[in-house]
Amino acid sequence: MTNNGTAYSLPTLPYGLDALEPVLSAGLMDLHYNKHHSSYVKKANELVGSLAALPPDADASPLLRSLSFNVSGHVLHSLFWQSMSPTSTKASDALKNEIDRSFGSEAILRSRLSSAIGKLSGSGWAALVWEPLGKRLAVVQIHDHQNEFIVGSTPLLVIDGWEHAYYLDYQSDRETWGRKFLEVADWASASSRFETLSPSTTKSTPVAA
Repeated sequence: MTNNGTAYSLPTLPYGLDALEPVLSAGLMDLHYNKHHSSYVKKANELVGSLAALPPDADASPLLRSLSFNVSGHVLHSLFWQSMSPTSTKASDALKNEIDRSFGSEAILRSRLSSAIGKLSGSGWAALVWEPLGKRLAVVQIHDHQNEFIVGSTPLLVIDGWEHAYYLDYQSDRETWGRKFLEVADWASASSRFETLSPSTTKSTPVAA
């Protein structure tokens, strides 16, 4: 097994670095995308190469833990850029109906997302996910990039709660960052991800109050 160094690549931003101002400054976006996200991609590729070169009887667990961290960071950042838009968007009827069924209203969902990122302990993310066993939407916290995530869930919208995502613009006020994120949240993109799930996966049953 060999690795040519291109197992993972930095995705192209769907908008300019200054497109989300004043919610996120061009300077913060440049640092976040070109330094932090890029570093996860670089490290993930290095780890793939290191694992390929590892002797069969060697302990791979430290490399596997690091690979999980870096690849998960790459995946979440790639989704994070898609979770924001310079123009206002709305949820599709299908997603809106599921939001109402799972949470009661979009206002409640927004409050849950803002609270999840504002009250995050340490570094991590808040995410709106589809949980297939319960067949419902849920708001979850993801610590670091990969811990305490519900296995099998599909993230539809994610908010980065690491300091590098907001500190230059919001200092230590992560709750304000969470509220400001919702001003640029791309609900159309989240709707597209929701609607790619198979009908058998999303066929709902009533959720108890």
